[in-house]
Amino acid sequence: MPFIIYISFLLIISCEDFVDLAPPNYKMVTETVFENEETAIAAITGIYNELFSSASFANGHTSSVTVLAGMSSDIFETTSVTDNRYGPFQQNQISPRESPDASANYELWSSAYNIIYMTNSIVEGVTNSTILSEETRNRVEGQARFIRAFTYFYLVNLYGKVPLILTTDYGKNALATRDPEVKVFEQVSTDLDLAMSLLEDAKEYKDLERTNVTYFVAMALRARIYLYEQNWMKAEELSSKVIDQTSIYQIVGDLDQVFLKNSREAIWQISPVPVGSRQTTYTREGYFFRGFRSAPVKLSDDFIESLDPQDKRLLQWVSFYQTNEIYLPRKYKDSNSQGNITEYSMVLRLAEQYLIRAEARAMQGNLLGAIADVDKIRNRANLDLLANAAPGISQEDLLEEIMEERKRELFSEWGHRWLDLKRTQKTAEVLEPIKPLWQDTDVRYPIPEQDRMKNPNLKQNEGYGG
Repeated sequence: MPFIIYISFLLIISCEDFVDLAPPNYKMVTETVFENEETAIAAITGIYNELFSSASFANGHTSSVTVLAGMSSDIFETTSVTDNRYGPFQQNQISPRESPDASANYELWSSAYNIIYMTNSIVEGVTNSTILSEETRNRVEGQARFIRAFTYFYLVNLYGKVPLILTTDYGKNALATRDPEVKVFEQVSTDLDLAMSLLEDAKEYKDLERTNVTYFVAMALRARIYLYEQNWMKAEELSSKVIDQTSIYQIVGDLDQVFLKNSREAIWQISPVPVGSRQTTYTREGYFFRGFRSAPVKLSDDFIESLDPQDKRLLQWVSFYQTNEIYLPRKYKDSNSQGNITEYSMVLRLAEQYLIRAEARAMQGNLLGAIADVDKIRNRANLDLLANAAPGISQEDLLEEIMEERKRELFSEWGHRWLDLKRTQKTAEVLEPIKPLWQDTDVRYPIPEQDRMKNPNLKQNEGYGG
């Protein structure tokens, strides 16, 4: 099957409701796609392209994790008090049915499951193939397992219990029940461990493009998972291994260079790809936050006030529009290029690994090591080093500072702040004072009613009705 035909196959799937997909003639597709090395590699390339073109949860645009989870925390606010798409996310009052915010929630949910369906098809395809070389089989399956783990990481963190779909069996998938969060996390860990094993010989980026998953990409996400699981020792161990790859990764001194394509700080990026008649080659994040006249959300006043006036991130990663006095993230500078890609969408980067290690070290009582890691980030931001300003800082205060540094460094990236508040059980403490309608059940998004109507086994999260 030619590359373009296979991509078309993926795009057709992505436009459908995951649980409403008709049983595909999958035997014919898999036999053809995995009949040689070229088409097998094209299959995984198709998923990378899909993450930008049609996967709403991942593309940094209107229904992405970046935008919606940023609204749910204290990072973003709407630019209009009557906004009924993002306003409910800001007030943590998301409807599961028939409303603009419900549509955004559904787009996030369904696009994630479409990606999972595609990764399942590849895992099954390479497993059943007797033609592929061991090297190709390992690389393709390792990348597919990583993307599946990555996608489930966000689903389980946003929705709690979710159906753990691991096959392309339509009949089974259409009636799937929600699995416990611990089981989903176990599968994420299993997939990442297998991905690392399968990609052990793939430590370098193909063609120097940081858009393909390598051994260290899988390791970086695994370090994050260990952090979420509070396995501090393993989180420190794996983040250190990534940080130690100084020939591949480094903290980029100039903040304006961080989000460029194939930045030395980038661990994994998603490349813009022209879609249909649209030949745009800029990131969706850059386009979404392109200017005060069109941006539906802005950086919150609370977030702006949390930044030191001398912080270079305020000066270089934030734009102020005096006309209506709003601040917008400007990590991505390009919002209108045609055919000249200068930036890739950042997914995983080295700064997060330093902050993972800092937290893991602090939790284990290695305060000096944690301070050194935090200062690596603070130094670039032109902030006073903790080693000088607070050398005797307590463990509790240091952990608080690490959380604040994560907020300042990772804002407008993949909902980090929302997930950090949830995993540290700080949501109510931080959000109740600024969100008067807050309830503890708001920590989970509602299961979209469209899928619940088709699958009677999908139970709703507490706080959203039956």
